[in-house]
Amino acid sequence: MKFRIVLLALLTLALSSCNSGKKKTTETKKEITMAYVDGWASGVAMTHVAQVILEQNGYEVETKAAAIDLIYASMAQGDVDVFMEAWLPVTHKSKVAKFGDKLVSLNVNTDEARIGLVVPQYVTINTIEELNSVADKFDGKIIGIEKGAGITGKTEIAIKEYGLSNMEQLNSSGVAMLSELTKAIKENRWVVVAGWAPHWKFGRYDLKFLEDPKNIYGEAEHIETFARAGFPQEDAWATEFFKNFHLTGPEAGAILDAFEAGDDRKAAAKKWVAEHQDIVKRWLPKAE
Repeated sequence: MKFRIVLLALLTLALSSCNSGKKKTTETKKEITMAYVDGWASGVAMTHVAQVILEQNGYEVETKAAAIDLIYASMAQGDVDVFMEAWLPVTHKSKVAKFGDKLVSLNVNTDEARIGLVVPQYVTINTIEELNSVADKFDGKIIGIEKGAGITGKTEIAIKEYGLSNMEQLNSSGVAMLSELTKAIKENRWVVVAGWAPHWKFGRYDLKFLEDPKNIYGEAEHIETFARAGFPQEDAWATEFFKNFHLTGPEAGAILDAFEAGDDRKAAAKKWVAEHQDIVKRWLPKAE
């Protein structure tokens, strides 16, 4: 009888040890929430590529599409961890400054970004100042994007500062702007849009920025990755990954082309990651 009691106790202890070992070796997946503005090609591409790489390294990643002002507010409130398309030092300056130390810049992920008014090369004017005199050729319209976008505010300032009384900005979305641009080029019509680079449209169409003598849209910018305050302290591995995430001009163009080709963003991201392991390895944190 004593032998059975001792044996039962040993078995109980052994099972307890096994279960304890399982708890120690089983790790809970880390979670990251990323936001992007639908229709903003750079952010869409970078966000989904980052998502795939993070998931391949044990993370659960949720992506959310939202308006730009909501993204910054959500990040400041802690509901969004990372946003990869902050245009600085001009376009999003006031949006970032609004939340102060609740937002943290992790790195510059793309150099030489630019915003402004864009027309096809066949349009015979070269400066914003000339728009008013040929407003009828554009039906008096500047095709814009979302009302809350930084470039939208800059375009309203440009209309005022350049005295473009014969022009008005029509706002909808990045997707709608691109659709109108594409349609106008196919019909060889004059069109002017609120545009930015890097973007796949410059690879597909022969376009130019209208010169901006008053520098309303600012000089060439860059795109930064931002995180909510506290994120770098909570997740050192992901923070280092985002700090390493940088695209050269040709790399940015290639990644945008890869995403423009189809509607399945996750599939496009997986394909790009599989075909560009040399770049991916450059971004991954070095093993300790």
